Amino acid sequence: MFENSGKEPLKIKRRGEDGYKMISVRIREDILSELDRIAGETKRSRNELVNLILDYGIKNIIIE
Repeated sequence: MFENSGKEPLKIKRRGEDGYKMISVRIREDILSELDRIAGETKRSRNELVNLILDYGIKNIIIE
């Protein structure tokens, strides 16, 4: 059907097999507004921004 012409095949993983899991989180409207503002200013998606913030928080949290 398609001619490969020596190129590597396109490999697509099934959803959920990329190391990410989808979750649902309730967020206050003011926080969501700030996330959207920062996402727009940095040209990042809301999802990418949330992951960056969570990664930073997990690595820098102090539990007393």
